[in-house]
Amino acid sequence: MKKIKNYIKESYDELMHKVSWPTWSELQNSAIVVSIASLIIAVMVYLMDITFSTVLKQFYNLF
Repeated sequence: MKKIKNYIKESYDELMHKVSWPTWSELQNSAIVVSIASLIIAVMVYLMDITFSTVLKQFYNLF
């Protein structure tokens, strides 16, 4: 039981005093970057899907 208490105490100490947490504005900027990157990737996947669908429809119409 002593090991568990020591682990929890050390974990708390590390999280509160040794970890550098980002500021609110840094979090907002990161969230915007992730949102824009996700949107760009989603659009690219959508365009690839439409392109392959069109190509395959044209290919199947040959037969």
